[in-house]
Amino acid sequence: MKRRDLLKGVAFAGVAGATGLGGFPGIWTGRNAAWAAGSDIPVGVLFSKTGAVAVVESTLHDACMMAIEEINDNGGINGRKIRPFVEDPASDPATFADRANRLVRRDKVVSIFGSYTSSSRQAVLPVVEGQNNLYWYPTLYEGRECSRNVMYGGAVPNQQQQDFVPWLKEKFGGRFYLLGNNYVYPREENNVARKILKGIGGEVVNEEYVPMGHDSFSSIVSKLRRDKPDVIFCTLVGDSDVAFQREYHNAGLDPKTMPVASLTRSEIEVKAIGGEAAAGHFSSAPYFMGYQSAENKKFVEAYLKKYGQDQVTHFVNEAAYSQVYQFKNAVERIGSGELKPSAIRDAAVGQRFMAPQGEIEIADNLHSYLWPKIGQWQADGQAKVLVDSKSRMAPEPYWAYEGQECTAEGLQKS
Repeated sequence: MKRRDLLKGVAFAGVAGATGLGGFPGIWTGRNAAWAAGSDIPVGVLFSKTGAVAVVESTLHDACMMAIEEINDNGGINGRKIRPFVEDPASDPATFADRANRLVRRDKVVSIFGSYTSSSRQAVLPVVEGQNNLYWYPTLYEGRECSRNVMYGGAVPNQQQQDFVPWLKEKFGGRFYLLGNNYVYPREENNVARKILKGIGGEVVNEEYVPMGHDSFSSIVSKLRRDKPDVIFCTLVGDSDVAFQREYHNAGLDPKTMPVASLTRSEIEVKAIGGEAAAGHFSSAPYFMGYQSAENKKFVEAYLKKYGQDQVTHFVNEAAYSQVYQFKNAVERIGSGELKPSAIRDAAVGQRFMAPQGEIEIADNLHSYLWPKIGQWQADGQAKVLVDSKSRMAPEPYWAYEGQECTAEGLQKS
């Protein structure tokens, strides 16, 4: 929170100078910004194409730009083209804040699509809240946030775990080893896992966190041999996930008796791990590349045609793609009305879009109804969908915290 307050101060720096620019088309005119009608609809595209997380975040940029191009090629929105202002924040949270401020104040964008990590979202948050703009965030995250200036397109913990943990216990047993990187997302997800396990008679046999980028797991493999958990519940990310899974495989551990069950592993990570080493393990996500639907077939074919047959789609760039269409639907609903971020937000609530994963909907808490799925990784690097939710699941970002709820009015406590 202290970092957020600091960034908020940075975001407001120089605001007084901007307020004197009223009267010119498209110029920001104060905290409640006003955007004049024009030939284009300006939006920010704020995904890292360089730096530590670019290997994943660049694919979100690609999916977002593909959606913008598709919409523009089909006549735009109400006859107006989307004009993307692209910035590369280089995987650095402070640069995210700086570039978001630039997009809002200099480029006068009416929304920003951006970021993969929670740290980058939290860096942008005081900018969009302070200047009353709108941030479309596509990534799964740990919940416990309730901003009226963020459109949350990814899964929150209840949407990945509510079905997953009981399913794992039924299939393999209730003794879970919790393994994650040492930051907020794994710890919050594990709070949810503990709550579910307690309610269904399961137990945590060990809980361990390693630094970001950690790549040596021999001691943990030894503990796994010793503790013999039924399930390794994994919230490792990026390079750590790749290194752990390779070490697990090289040690000869068996997914039939001790599977890795991940909330973060997608086609991107499996591609790096190698299909053989990932085969037999499980992930919970709203979307898998191999999911069978007409919408997904169209999405995958278009993506591979544009970016290469060796590329993969995954549950975060599917959300990045879908959020642009949700934005389109909201702007269409506004029609000839004033196109400002708060109006786009209000028009987006309740909007449904037939996404590659299934028909999604924006809830009044600005999170999304999604379709939980359980996939088992195959040797070809794709997931076989074993469980597909029969209905959309409501987003509950405070599901593990009794007496707190994210609502249309913001965070409510009882």
